[in-house]
Amino acid sequence: MRHIVSVLVNNQPRVLARVASLFGQRNFNIESISVGESEEPGLSRMVIVTNGDARTMEQVTKQLNKLIDVIKVQDLSADAAVERELLLVKVGASPSSRGEIAGIIEPFRASIVDVGTHSLIVQVTGERSKLDAIIELLRPYGIKEMARTGVTALARGSKVKTPVHS
Repeated sequence: MRHIVSVLVNNQPRVLARVASLFGQRNFNIESISVGESEEPGLSRMVIVTNGDARTMEQVTKQLNKLIDVIKVQDLSADAAVERELLLVKVGASPSSRGEIAGIIEPFRASIVDVGTHSLIVQVTGERSKLDAIIELLRPYGIKEMARTGVTALARGSKVKTPVHS
């Protein structure tokens, strides 16, 4: 089962390495990981996407909570969450095909962020299925390069799921 785990941590050197190492020790592949500053000064939020059964994920959550510098762990898969990912994709594009490509990406609310003599770069954000769909539609034009940020996510609703100071 796919899990999205939010981990609030102290923004310190080696914290990311310790968290990633824990997943590796459990033989869990990290599908994606994104890390950035949180709303709390000095804290970062890691959003990790992985696959595993509920029992193993419960054990990983307990182990994460034991790590120094880990403040809060939450499996967002159990709750309704908003998840997004950013994709940049460079496709082959002759001047005559650019209009066609623009028409393909419009329903995805994607945008062209760079145009070269024989290529262009498309930017799109959304859920994994949306990004996968646009990749397949752009594939016939020749995907030269692409980069995905990995999933970032927050629990839905007005309740704050990761209070640090109560």
